[in-house]
Amino acid sequence: MADIFTTIFYQPILNLLVFLYNTISFHDFGLAIVFLTVILKLVLWPLGRSSIKSQKSLQDLQPKLDKLKKKYADDKAGLSRATMDLYKENKVNPFSSCLPLLIQLPFLIAVYRVFRDGVNSKLDYVYSFIARPETINLVSFSFLDLGKPNIVLAVLAGLAQFWQAKMMVTKKPAANIPGAKDENMAAIMNKQMLYFMPAITIFIGISLPGGLTLYWFVLTIFTVFQQMLTFHKHKDAAIEKTVEGTIVK
Repeated sequence: MADIFTTIFYQPILNLLVFLYNTISFHDFGLAIVFLTVILKLVLWPLGRSSIKSQKSLQDLQPKLDKLKKKYADDKAGLSRATMDLYKENKVNPFSSCLPLLIQLPFLIAVYRVFRDGVNSKLDYVYSFIARPETINLVSFSFLDLGKPNIVLAVLAGLAQFWQAKMMVTKKPAANIPGAKDENMAAIMNKQMLYFMPAITIFIGISLPGGLTLYWFVLTIFTVFQQMLTFHKHKDAAIEKTVEGTIVK
């Protein structure tokens, strides 16, 4: 299993990083990381978009779910059936946002391993048709050593994580809606995660190589951009659907 992971994920990412370092980044490790992040984000763009759309669709259904909780306040079985019908009617799978994230996980693990022990120490994994540098200079932009932990990059990654999470926060439902207690709890947990995850990102980031925190920072910024783009298209589609429905009536 380890050999399969190395062949499919670890080795291609290591070789792509070395290739970028040798060519368009002009032997600047920081630029190579930025280019690597952009390429991986573009490759995984459809998965990320699918996950974001699913989360947004669930958010949009929240008012209707609140109404169902009020309508079926004393009928849990009826609430369950009505909720599933609502999901089916709107073609929403409440678990569909998790699968794309799970698929992206091996890539994240591979990138972590590349920065942890692949750079310089395991260049024997570089393909024969790619020029193998004797060593990779980890000092980037003439002043930033990406081989050592960097608290500034860790903080930037945490702030970017906060920005991304802020866009996905579930609004707290009205307190007078029967059955909203669980949703209130979910909203509170989401708010806690809003601050908890960035704090964890910073805490872990200050102990990781700067190259990895730079990768995480750039990846999160691109994810925020993807969320904004997806939300905009989702809003336009909803407006168009509303207009079409009004015309039909």
